[in-house]
Amino acid sequence: MRILAVADVEDDLLLARLGRPERQCYDLVISCGDLSMSYLDCVATLANAPLFYVRGNHDVGYEDDPRLGGIDLDWRVERIGDLRIAGLEGSLDYREGIVGYSQAQMRHKAVGLGLRAYLTGGIDVLVTHTPPRGYGDLNDPPHQGFDAFNGLLDWLHPQLMLHGHVHLDYGMLERERVHPSGTRLVNAFGWQEIEL
Repeated sequence: MRILAVADVEDDLLLARLGRPERQCYDLVISCGDLSMSYLDCVATLANAPLFYVRGNHDVGYEDDPRLGGIDLDWRVERIGDLRIAGLEGSLDYREGIVGYSQAQMRHKAVGLGLRAYLTGGIDVLVTHTPPRGYGDLNDPPHQGFDAFNGLLDWLHPQLMLHGHVHLDYGMLERERVHPSGTRLVNAFGWQEIEL
């Protein structure tokens, strides 16, 4: 399965690339958040692939705009062919007016999602906006990851976790790494092509 993952930054070069006749074919588009609905609609349309997404911390108002035709993965497990995919939205709650959760709130959401996933055969891909704590996050409160994601990865062992939120231009950050659970972690900042 060929996935186009996007997050955080709208890239005109990606749109131009998707508009070419010789463009790559994708089976699905996954957004890890902080992108406008119009951009996501354009990417999914040009890629001619179904859109799945989680909201990022700045994605307030998604529920009020009918333009987004994708599937919101927050706290859900979806099956696409043989692929099982689940998601959790938002970041650490560091101020009012964002899609944010405390560590305790996200632990509650992660346990609920984990039980749902476990009872339905597990998951292959976990989609979040924020990385797991200690694996691709930063120390400042707005960019800290969630502790609960580490437990979820240790429990379910998905092949892949996609996230955004931590922009690669913040410093010497890795695009990919492997979590101790064996899960491949990919920061989808901008866009990233993934084969599963």
